[in-house]
Amino acid sequence: MKPTIIVHGGAGSWDLNSERIQIGMDACRAAALAGQKVLLEGGSALDAVETAVNVLEDCPALDAGKGSYPNANGNIEMDALIMDGRTLNMGAIASVELVQYPISLARRVMTDTKHTFIVGAGASQFADSINFPRCTIADLISDLTTDPNMPNEHASGPIGDTVGAIAIDAEGNIAAATSTGGTRGKMPGRVGDSPLVGSGGYADNHSAGVSATGQGEAIMKLILSKQVCDYVASGLSAQAACDAAIQLLTERTGAEGGLIAIDHRGQVGFAFNTTAMPHAYVVEDGEVVNGR
Repeated sequence: MKPTIIVHGGAGSWDLNSERIQIGMDACRAAALAGQKVLLEGGSALDAVETAVNVLEDCPALDAGKGSYPNANGNIEMDALIMDGRTLNMGAIASVELVQYPISLARRVMTDTKHTFIVGAGASQFADSINFPRCTIADLISDLTTDPNMPNEHASGPIGDTVGAIAIDAEGNIAAATSTGGTRGKMPGRVGDSPLVGSGGYADNHSAGVSATGQGEAIMKLILSKQVCDYVASGLSAQAACDAAIQLLTERTGAEGGLIAIDHRGQVGFAFNTTAMPHAYVVEDGEVVNGR
């Protein structure tokens, strides 16, 4: 199997002429390259998606990790999910605070506990129990996502710039990862689709790996990432499955969102019904394809 990775920086009403979208696209390119390096060195799909999402969590223009949106109380609560398509094992965290790399904490839930999903104070307690690196809220505040005088794609709507990555490694194993700071000004304790298995992401070697972005309340209603996998299992390609799922999202909910996927054949797919969705993908040792 040709090692392949695809990443996204969030579907939304991006200003196509803004500095912010260029920063987001550059971050996607860097994330795809980081994941490609892991895969070409013989690393697993899980390692590749975690590495790629860490790069996206470091980007101040994207709503995950360092660029997370504050909630209504001015605090930052983050969610993340990682899933192994070979075993169907997964790890997720929600409403966790003061962690710069939520996706890595989610992976530790998968590898270091008998559970799959830990939230709020429990997630913070778990982080401390394993000496997971913590940060301050100042480390997570970005001018690009908090300045009220700066044009903001999502000021009038509930879309978030969720980030995600999907990879397939040389062994044909698929992994998915999704991380977010949630919607801007959300109610404290609100959890969207991102950490929910089948909604914000899903991975199964028998079908595909998928990461979703957009209006979480609508994505949850359709279990959208699992829907893509089911479409692939029925015979559709990754691209056709993403197209069909976004059409379903539009028709059934009228909501906005986006998807990235890699199917069990190693084919890449992505679709969105928003102004843009910064993304990048690379196959084996080829050049990165960067788009918006």
